[in-house]
Amino acid sequence: MKTVIPPDPPVNEAPREIDPQRDLPRGFYDFFLPLHKAFSPRQRQLAARRAEVLEAAHAGRPPGYLPPSEATTGSWKVSLPGWCQDQRNQMTGPADDGELVVKMLNSGAPGVMLDLEDSVANAWPNIMRGAENIVAALRGELSYFDKKRNRQVSVNESKTVIYTRPRGLHLEQDGVIKNERTSGALFDVAIVAFQVDPARLRHPLSIYIPKSESAEEALWWRDLFRAIAQARGWPEDYIKCMALVEAHPLAYQMEEFAYNLREHIMGLNLGRWDYMASLIDFMLTDPNWVLPDRNTIPHDVAFFQALREVMPEVCHKRGMLAIGGMTALYPSREDPDLNTRALQVLEKDKKNEATSLMDGAWTGHPDQNEIAVNQFPYPNQVHARRKDADIHKDLRPSPKDVGKRTLQGTRDAVRTVIRYRNGDSPELVSQLFDEELDRLLREGSNNGDSGTRDSFRQARELGEGMVLGVLEAQGVPIRATS
Repeated sequence: MKTVIPPDPPVNEAPREIDPQRDLPRGFYDFFLPLHKAFSPRQRQLAARRAEVLEAAHAGRPPGYLPPSEATTGSWKVSLPGWCQDQRNQMTGPADDGELVVKMLNSGAPGVMLDLEDSVANAWPNIMRGAENIVAALRGELSYFDKKRNRQVSVNESKTVIYTRPRGLHLEQDGVIKNERTSGALFDVAIVAFQVDPARLRHPLSIYIPKSESAEEALWWRDLFRAIAQARGWPEDYIKCMALVEAHPLAYQMEEFAYNLREHIMGLNLGRWDYMASLIDFMLTDPNWVLPDRNTIPHDVAFFQALREVMPEVCHKRGMLAIGGMTALYPSREDPDLNTRALQVLEKDKKNEATSLMDGAWTGHPDQNEIAVNQFPYPNQVHARRKDADIHKDLRPSPKDVGKRTLQGTRDAVRTVIRYRNGDSPELVSQLFDEELDRLLREGSNNGDSGTRDSFRQARELGEGMVLGVLEAQGVPIRATS
């Protein structure tokens, strides 16, 4: 029997033998418990509201702009700190990889986001190792041993702005509070904030908020920042943040979201690949929104470009930074042709974002930093505004005649799901997963050990289970097979 995994949020479980009062930083449990009681119930309510909005979209009522309010008609502005004026490139990577963290911080990038979310496995050892690395990096104490140079490499002193990206509000953490689940986002922010000494930081603790879906959720983050500041004896507005716009509903509420966080927020970021996935999710029942193969969608496709034009206008109207997205093609020091092509794509992509009046962009490799920074002519473009700007622009321009739709594209997507989980619709899905798993196993037969092969097989089962779970939730009959 195939296991069909329902599309529910995954839960990170701490080992059963963990005693939070003994095994977490001394005093943390007493610091965390009142935060859990105040914010975990609200997180569950917000997650339930998300499900309602998605259900409405599938019923033909997709997201749209909110009625006018003080957030959209008032004259409020964000006070952008001097230390955050230049964010022409923000490098991002997993916080649980200490060597990579040091390399990113020593890359010269104006900003570095240390990630506990998408690029880190949602497992207890990874989250805890990532949090430890973040705290060490904030203290300037993180280092790694460079085998090639036979020396220890530490974080250099610099003006680089360090951000912590916690898990989103859709993820929960088990095993910290006995017999209760807590918010993963709450735990991540709290475990870092508890160990921060402002006297040792070059700038206030800065959080990169992920996966938000409404302006209402900004109030959760605002209240959390204030509660932590009060518990630590910091000024109420001490914790600063930037926020990703990577969910389709939030694209219609950017100004309201920023308004709710106006004492903390410094900018918004277009998380475009997650945004495209969210757009697919919310328009799933509309046959006009069957998107083509990902690699055939141009970087300036209309539904991206519309948001690229609206976001800078919203941000600059309120004195905030607008940060562009990640370029998916990475350079390679082993493959000269791939390296040249990747850097050419990067230059074109970032130039387009600068022309769209973005103030910076994301990269994930040190070799991308200089090219990315050079595409933005000034430290920021906050004072730049479009004469013809429309902040209520259509964010769902038709994807008709964009890209190609092929069976090979579907195969590539299935292959990616299997690798990412290692990181007759149902019948076809199963067939594609079988065929692509076989290809991966054949390609790795020369150097893959039995553990790796078993990991790929398990990833295939998990990946297919997620897809079948979504189909089943949509009423597609799933026939059990042996």
